[in-house]
Amino acid sequence: MPPSGLAILIGAGPNTGTGIARILSHPSHGNLAVALLARRSEALDDVVSTVRKTDPNAVLESFPTNTSKTSLEKVFGDIKAHQSFTDLKLQIAIYSIKHSSKKPFLEETYEDFTESLETYVGGAFTFAQESVKRFFADHGETLLAEGAPKKGTLIFTGTLGALRCSAQFAAYGAGRASVRQLAQTLAREMSERGIHVVHTIANGGIEDADGEAQKTGKKMSADAVGETYLFLHNQKPCLWTHELDMRPACEKF
Repeated sequence: MPPSGLAILIGAGPNTGTGIARILSHPSHGNLAVALLARRSEALDDVVSTVRKTDPNAVLESFPTNTSKTSLEKVFGDIKAHQSFTDLKLQIAIYSIKHSSKKPFLEETYEDFTESLETYVGGAFTFAQESVKRFFADHGETLLAEGAPKKGTLIFTGTLGALRCSAQFAAYGAGRASVRQLAQTLAREMSERGIHVVHTIANGGIEDADGEAQKTGKKMSADAVGETYLFLHNQKPCLWTHELDMRPACEKF
C-alpha cells in the first residue's frame, strides 16, 4: 500500500522517535512516509533499521541536521525534492528535540544561556515556520470557515519543565516555556487556517519497549506516544486538543 502522505519528525532517536516513526509509517496505523531528522546519521540509521524489523516496506528517509536556521531550511528543501516523497503532501510535523541544561545560576554565562535558547527555541521557530509554509503549499490557504479541510498537524513534544522547573535549570526552563508559548500563539493564529497545533507534556520516562515497566505503569511506551500523536492528527475540526499531558500511571505529579 503506497503512503497516503508525509510526516516530518525532528528528534528521531532510539526511544520516542522510533515509536512515533513506527506508528506513523505502518500501513495499519498512519500509513505515512516519514522524513527522519536528527544530528547524527548513525542514530537515524538505527531508527530506520529498528522500524523496518516490523515493517520492511516502511518508507523512511534520513536527513542529518541540526536546529540552525540554515540547516533546517536546507533540509526542508531536500525533503521536498526527495524522490521517495514525490507527490506526497505533508500531514504531520513533529518537533521532538531533547535539550537540557543544568548549571548553578551564578556559574551560568550569558553566552551559554543564549546559545541554549537559540538551539532549542530558535530551532522550534524555524521548524514551525518551514512546516507551516509546506502545509499551505500542499493544501492551500483557504480558511476552515470557508469549507476547507484540515491542512495538517504540528506537534511540539515538551516536558514538565515548560510549566515548572527546579533549581539550576534556568536555561532549560526558559527554553521549554518559550516553545510552549510559541505553540500557543501558533494555535491561536493557525487554527482557523486549518493547521492543528499541539503542545504535549511528556512527564515520565519513555522507552521503545512494551515490557514490565510499561505494563505496571512505571514508564511510557514509545509506540503509545506514536498512537497518541496519530490520534491527535485524526481529530476533526469540531474538537482539537491543544495541550496534552502524557504520563505513565505511576508517575508522580
